[in-house]
Amino acid sequence: MIPVLSRSAHIRALLALGLPLAGSHIAQMALHVVDTIVLGWYGVTELAAVVLGGSCFFVVFVLGSGFAQAVMPMVAQALGRKDETEVRRAARMGMWLSILFGAAIYPLFWWSESILLALGQKPDVARLCAEFLRIAGFGMIPALLVMVLKSYLAALERTQVVLWVTVGAVFVNAALCYPLVFGRWGLPEMGVAGSAIATLIIQILTLVIMALYAGLLPSLRRFRLFQRFWRPDWHALAAVFRLGMPIGLTGLAEAGLFQATALMMGWIGTVELAAHGIAMQVTSIGFMIHVGISSAATVRTGRFAGGQDWTNLRRGGVMAVAISAAVGVVQIVIYLTLAQPIVGLFIDRSAAEAPMILTYGSMLLAYAAAFQMMDAGQVLALGLLRGVQDTRVPMWIAAVSYWLIGVPAAYLLAFRADLGGAGLWSGLVIGLFFAATALMHRFWSRIPAG
Repeated sequence: MIPVLSRSAHIRALLALGLPLAGSHIAQMALHVVDTIVLGWYGVTELAAVVLGGSCFFVVFVLGSGFAQAVMPMVAQALGRKDETEVRRAARMGMWLSILFGAAIYPLFWWSESILLALGQKPDVARLCAEFLRIAGFGMIPALLVMVLKSYLAALERTQVVLWVTVGAVFVNAALCYPLVFGRWGLPEMGVAGSAIATLIIQILTLVIMALYAGLLPSLRRFRLFQRFWRPDWHALAAVFRLGMPIGLTGLAEAGLFQATALMMGWIGTVELAAHGIAMQVTSIGFMIHVGISSAATVRTGRFAGGQDWTNLRRGGVMAVAISAAVGVVQIVIYLTLAQPIVGLFIDRSAAEAPMILTYGSMLLAYAAAFQMMDAGQVLALGLLRGVQDTRVPMWIAAVSYWLIGVPAAYLLAFRADLGGAGLWSGLVIGLFFAATALMHRFWSRIPAG
């Protein structure tokens, strides 16, 4: 008989997995925060360009990372079934698909200036953004491979290394970004290109460290992760593709919602786009905590689903919701009470545009408080559903919620109701509400009572 774990045992297990993952996600975001702060002190146009470029890179990355995210539940369920061969097969083919995707997508970065101009961005912002993306685009393959290794190690409950490697990368990035952007310590002043180069170096360095750990750690050698890596495994590749493509498209639908608001904010003005980028950076850091909890829920749910343990699966799901909700309450209080000091960290207050950015960014953080619970709910529901390898219907739920409801609502409220940036962020609230409600209903309605 399978023992039923107590609520406290589920909470401890989720936190043991989720906190290091959340920390690593926050550290990953901190890499971009460092770039934003450095460029915010360098110039408003450069800041807007890197904000836009980072958003474009992230949207493409989210699509490709679906294969990496598919590795996590596949490895977790294989471990639940005691099938170590499947662990290796899923991880390897996740890396294959990541390499193929990164190579295929690079032309978008190379021709990004023309694309951004066609989308209505200002010429100086589009030019600098393309300068950033042509360099940063080379980092897509190492970034995706790191994501696969993170998923693989998380499913094996090896999350501490993921945290510390990412934290170390933040400090190295800070040491590289500042001198490359401003031209300090004997290095040339490179502006946005310096930021991109620093990010690329970090991505390659992180990949090398993670690969060495996953391949050489004695307790993990039995999986033989890189042995005959060049040999294709078409059955496993197809399985990862079938599970991962809907995950990537789901992430693309959500990231596309936020990217669409960034593009529309660019229509309103450069200062507004810069404030939007700062507010997004802040809320994204908080969101990473929920992503960590969601990933932990995926691993735990996958293990229980692999062992057909529905009672523990449901109880663990309830505890994951409770943890995420508690974090959401704290974040709401922070966004409503500390908005101006937080936004002020990202700008040079002596700049002429600083008061406008400070006011506008603080207003947007108030709207972030409004969608905090809904954003947490939808990402947690997706994590729970991935644990049971349910990804196709959630993909359609996300597409409808974000693109048939969220984006039109944002456009109408911003430009037809003349609410500007407030209208754009109100559209985010509406889209996330529909997604969270529908996804949570799908998970709880499909899990056996146990």
